[in-house]
Amino acid sequence: MVSRFEHPAGGYKKIFETVEELSEPVPATVTGRIPSFLKGSLLRLGPGLFEVGDEPFYHLFDGQALMHKFDFKNGQVTYFNKYVKTDAYVRAITEKRVVITEFGTFAYPDPCKNIFSRFFTYFKGVEVTDNCLVNVYPIGEDYYAVTETNYITKVNTDTLDTLKKVDLCNYVNINGVTAHPHIERDGTVFNIGNCMGKGASLAYNVVRIPPTQKDKSDPIEKSKVVVQFPSAERFKPSYVHSFGMSENYFVFVETPVKINLLKFLSAWSIRGSNYMDCFESNEVLGTLFHIARKDIGGGQGEYIDHKFKAAPINLFHHINTYEDNGFIVADVCTWKGFEFVYNYLWLANLRSNWEEVKKAAMMAPQPEVRRYVIPLDIHREEQGKNLICLPYTTATAVMRTDGTIWLEPEVLFSGPRQAFEFPQINYEKHGGKNYTYAYALGLNHFIPDRIIKLNVKTKETWVWQEPDSYPSEPLFVQTPDGVDEDDGVLLTVVVSPGAQKSGYMLILNAKDMSEIARAEVDCPIPVTFHGMYKK
Repeated sequence: MVSRFEHPAGGYKKIFETVEELSEPVPATVTGRIPSFLKGSLLRLGPGLFEVGDEPFYHLFDGQALMHKFDFKNGQVTYFNKYVKTDAYVRAITEKRVVITEFGTFAYPDPCKNIFSRFFTYFKGVEVTDNCLVNVYPIGEDYYAVTETNYITKVNTDTLDTLKKVDLCNYVNINGVTAHPHIERDGTVFNIGNCMGKGASLAYNVVRIPPTQKDKSDPIEKSKVVVQFPSAERFKPSYVHSFGMSENYFVFVETPVKINLLKFLSAWSIRGSNYMDCFESNEVLGTLFHIARKDIGGGQGEYIDHKFKAAPINLFHHINTYEDNGFIVADVCTWKGFEFVYNYLWLANLRSNWEEVKKAAMMAPQPEVRRYVIPLDIHREEQGKNLICLPYTTATAVMRTDGTIWLEPEVLFSGPRQAFEFPQINYEKHGGKNYTYAYALGLNHFIPDRIIKLNVKTKETWVWQEPDSYPSEPLFVQTPDGVDEDDGVLLTVVVSPGAQKSGYMLILNAKDMSEIARAEVDCPIPVTFHGMYKK
């Protein structure tokens, strides 16, 4: 499916511009009718401050965290935003410079400090950023804005005030966790992060945070590691952005995009490195799929030591994972090859003119939605034959002579330089279960310009798109009495720089992608990554 629109006017540059936070919520102008069951808030996170004083942030994941909120009440909508007052933000604003190194921006030492004090700060260790610009999710009765480091930030979702910074290292053995946890119906949170295992070897830990406690204590204090996945390389963990979870299993995909820890620890301060400098790709490795049982009793999981291998991919977002007749089906948004996709997300690239944006995207790994199927029951004697016998998929798993099982995917969606990304499903009813529909943000040469619905069984697609309009991840909200999987609405925030009112929250009918309503505001809204609908 090729995008119908070109963007020669370059309106997308607007979503990478600094905005001022609002002092109070502003009323939106509603066109159409807001469904009466929408009575909560749409919460979104993304970068909002793209430079401090004269110093720019260089990468898409460096701008300081801005939290956005659309509130629904009696068919009316208000919009509010506020910067999350992280250490990274507060110190940058106070000192008028980049103080804490971000993903792709190095923080230079304070020029006013003498050489000795600078020398000692180098050896105090790396100051890890708490810039929580990626997502927001509930833990117990609280809400946290998050990135991928060990710091999460508790926020008040009514006032958008920043409450406190929490260091997860104080509770569990992890160096950081993803911004994409899985949350069960009872509020139990599962997440994954890399860690130092026994004998200083690397591993990846799945962490369980229990739901709201009867005694009102903080669930984070009762966090524990439930299972550990081994690392293919001793000093080089793979970059992990999300993971899969079915009813009884975890699926962790170890890609060839690696973090060179030695580089991270040694060269960091002296050389002026940032996180991006510490990534490298190992084309020899390919991709490893790991599985573990979620609970074998007592809340502990169990790693299943089968070697599932596949061709090299980048993987950021799992769509859904479910079990069927002795197989695990994992649907994922991939980028083909081993080169790190984040190399193409420097702000200078994204702010280029349209022809330049297209040229850069031609060089990048190509996006593809894939279905991998993992057999749970494996017998050595079945070498050379396809172990998958699900009637509805062309995905294969073949035992090789060395005992590894080679996985070939089924392609669910593919278009040249057209990505189906930031995927969402009817998670409440179908997370970890067999499902039919996925919704996503369509990236056209890395520029977000449409919303797509995909039937993963028939591969049929539906698209919402308007000229010079740049939407964000669509969130699915089910109609309370809805019966079908797609009975509900999609909520997305759209930036349309040329319009009289440059930003709006769009409500689409999830069945046919037709517009139900929009709520327009008179303020610029920058790019947002992830978020949630809070009832």
